[in-house]
Amino acid sequence: MELRQLRYFSAIAKHGSFSKAAEQVFVAQSALSHQLAQLESELGARLFHRSRRGVVLTEAGRVFLAHATAILRQVEDARASVMNVAGEPSGKVVFGVPHSASNALALPLLQAVREQLPKVELELTEELTGNLVPQLRSGQINLAVLFDDGTLDEFERTVLLDEHLSLISSATAADRPLAAVSLRQALALPLILPAHPHGVRPIIETAAREHGLPVPNVVADISSISILRTTLLAGMGHTLLPVMPLQHDLASGALCAVPVAPALTRRLVLCASKHIPLSAAATAVVQLVQGLTQTLCTSGAWQGAALIPGEA
Repeated sequence: MELRQLRYFSAIAKHGSFSKAAEQVFVAQSALSHQLAQLESELGARLFHRSRRGVVLTEAGRVFLAHATAILRQVEDARASVMNVAGEPSGKVVFGVPHSASNALALPLLQAVREQLPKVELELTEELTGNLVPQLRSGQINLAVLFDDGTLDEFERTVLLDEHLSLISSATAADRPLAAVSLRQALALPLILPAHPHGVRPIIETAAREHGLPVPNVVADISSISILRTTLLAGMGHTLLPVMPLQHDLASGALCAVPVAPALTRRLVLCASKHIPLSAAATAVVQLVQGLTQTLCTSGAWQGAALIPGEA
């Protein structure tokens, strides 16, 4: 298996066409087809379904694409690291951020990288936490913000901050609490929560078990922040989330939030693979994120967040 075969395969997958892929990698279409045939023969599997309208990945092709992407990215990282030994960090860094943290972190991070690391190309990918873990494990992404639920020992971790969960409701909901509620009261309300095991769901279910309380009264499993927001505004239920993902609607008064006691928190950590070395650019982004999250937290820009004693 050769790197050029992985590049050719990735180009075909990207364009869905042998002719367009051949143009991108600057080889004759016949040579491209020959190299793909050799790759498929070595793997013992067809990687594409071919038709008059183009090609699409087979199931084997989809599995292999994740590995090919990771390998090619690591090759580029290795090249960039050698070139950066005596110079300014440069190269591409793919950074995964959960839906419920992107409102707080995405724009400030992009701005900070542009200002402080002008030669670094930052690619942000917004995903469910359950999807970020396998991408980080395989090397498809370089870094990811994840929620520390005790299952992240396979990764290198940099603790960032804690976020408090609030009970969030439509301002027009007849059953919305007007003041702080107990965890028991919150769990009894009709709740709209991310599906297990994404986001805050494991935190809430674990807290219920630890305090001997009934399971949350979940009326809808919604892992999309935008759809969850719409259902809240429609008065279909309440949710337990940090305030930042819904900051705009809370500020406008369309939604309201009250504290829950005992407090529910989630810990955000920046994770990287223990087995895939970070490029100089990725290492620089790690250092930048540490300082940035501290600034966002202490300035109050990241509402509902608190630095962890001993980690600041």
